[in-house]
Amino acid sequence: MTHHVILGAGPAGVIAAETIRKLSAQDSITVIGDEPEPSYSRMAIPYLLMGNIDERGTYLRKSPTHFEDLKIKVLQARVQSVQSATKTIAFTSGETLSYDTLLIATGSHPVSPPIPGIQSEGVHTCWTLADARAICLRAKPGARVLQLGAGFIGCIIMEALTARGVHLSVVEMGDRMVPRMMGPTAGGMIRDWCESKGVEVFTGTRVESIEPGTPLNVKLSNGTTMQADLVISAAGVRPAIGFLEHSGITCLLGVLTDEHLQTNVPGVFAAGDCAEAFDKVSGKTMVSAIQPNAAEQARIAAANMVAFAQGRPAQADLSGVTQINVLDTLGLISASFGDWQGTPGCDHVELTDKASGRHLSLRFQDDVMVGCNAVGWTEHIGVMRGLVEGQIKLGAWKDKLMQDPTRLVEAYQASALGQGDWSGADARKR
Repeated sequence: MTHHVILGAGPAGVIAAETIRKLSAQDSITVIGDEPEPSYSRMAIPYLLMGNIDERGTYLRKSPTHFEDLKIKVLQARVQSVQSATKTIAFTSGETLSYDTLLIATGSHPVSPPIPGIQSEGVHTCWTLADARAICLRAKPGARVLQLGAGFIGCIIMEALTARGVHLSVVEMGDRMVPRMMGPTAGGMIRDWCESKGVEVFTGTRVESIEPGTPLNVKLSNGTTMQADLVISAAGVRPAIGFLEHSGITCLLGVLTDEHLQTNVPGVFAAGDCAEAFDKVSGKTMVSAIQPNAAEQARIAAANMVAFAQGRPAQADLSGVTQINVLDTLGLISASFGDWQGTPGCDHVELTDKASGRHLSLRFQDDVMVGCNAVGWTEHIGVMRGLVEGQIKLGAWKDKLMQDPTRLVEAYQASALGQGDWSGADARKR
């Protein structure tokens, strides 16, 4: 009987285990997580902080006997190392476990910036349920909260904190908010919006030190010293793969995989936030830490783990890595798809209406839209994703979009759905 081992009990690990069980009723499955709680979604933590759900609302599966019913063994343990040559996992407890196939789905962990005092009492990340409990104790109405980082995750945390009625200040090293998702105009518009909602935002600014105490004294690179009852470090995440050193498994930024989600070691696969997979839009391998990717990669990896165990060829291929971020920042919707920064020589068109809080930026390689940014333009989100991920050849519609980027729906209908030229008056009549 084959023993499938899954490292990681988050969305990718859970979906992979369930998929293996659907495909193989008899194989042994072990899921290993390093937190004491049942499997949960980190993306639900902001809703917990807002009070919209309780801790059970974060759980990925509601039944307490879900895994037992599926005959999936769940262990709480911390992995020390993996030896692919002997197919052995070593835990920090000193125990070991053997596997026939292995899925690495350990996700990400928060980056701890090298700031004096970052480990002080009252400084927290916002990544685990334990973090959420600690934040709830301090983030009372009127509390002074300083958040370090205004990336995608930081903006989601910011939404939850403002709902708790705190006095919030946000410090971002980049020259704009969400700098890895938005260009200068879009990121600046999001900053202006947040400030209009009462959030103090410092861009192009670093936290230089945190002095322990009650309150905490936080020194900024702009010369300001601020007092805070709570500091939240949201300085980004990186794949949790340190335990793979000397494992024989190739890692770059993440665990490098092929189109089957298999690593360089036969029988060892990776999925989710820790996996570095091929993206068909950019033509590069990348880590894209969003839950839809984790789910799709987990299903594909699981199917191929079962096929490998049965001596059959891979059963599923990854079509690509979804590069999609849609963000609600205090009611302002923004979106980023594909290669939104573009490449040298690509064509680029922007349209900005700051008065109405709307911005659109499109990037083209030949007649294919390869990426885009949007702020406040929610009606186009579906077609933007379709055009970028589908690598739709726009033909003459590329030039029309360069003249008027708001005609995305018409361009999609004409180019992707084969409904002819909907330009001009005919389109308006319809």
